[in-house]
Amino acid sequence: MPGQIVVLNGTPRAGKSSIARAIQDGFDGVWMNLGIDTLKKATPERFQPGIGLRPGGERPDLEPLVRTLYLALYGSVAAHSRLGVNVVVDATHHDDYSRPMGILPACAAVVRDLPVLFVGVRCPLDLIMRRRIATWGAGYDPDGSVPAPVRRWQDAAHRDHRYDLEVDTSRASPEECATLIAERLVAGVRATAFAELAASPARG
Repeated sequence: MPGQIVVLNGTPRAGKSSIARAIQDGFDGVWMNLGIDTLKKATPERFQPGIGLRPGGERPDLEPLVRTLYLALYGSVAAHSRLGVNVVVDATHHDDYSRPMGILPACAAVVRDLPVLFVGVRCPLDLIMRRRIATWGAGYDPDGSVPAPVRRWQDAAHRDHRYDLEVDTSRASPEECATLIAERLVAGVRATAFAELAASPARG
């Protein structure tokens, strides 16, 4: 049997990594985290932020590489699953590049024959800001407004996505979110979000 794939999609500081750790610690079997943070650490400095390129079309020169890296990531996810290894993917999918690239449908096509649960990880902007300040000391602009890149992330990360399940990290702890995911996996309800994406003609 192929391993289960859980894709956690949300903005930076939404709590995806904490949920991924809760899944690894609390779920039965081996769960590998092949998310965006892992791939960014493996990317040469001259190509940073690589797969973490933020919305806004700021680095058109990196965009072809970003698409390639995402496809390579999902190729690795598929390889693990086909060997029976479960995978949690900590991701931040958006299509706000200098031109639409259809990365998410293309990635979905890579794993189209495998069990994938697509989970939207939501978090209100005020909590995102508190976490950014606590983690990086990076807060509001001098005029008190939310920095434009943070607002772009909040707008782009969930736009037009249809999920199998959504969680809100302002209302539930990482462990509680992981429990909701576990309950969804054992409920016997077929996950269809990634299958629909894979069937989309918009693959770039």
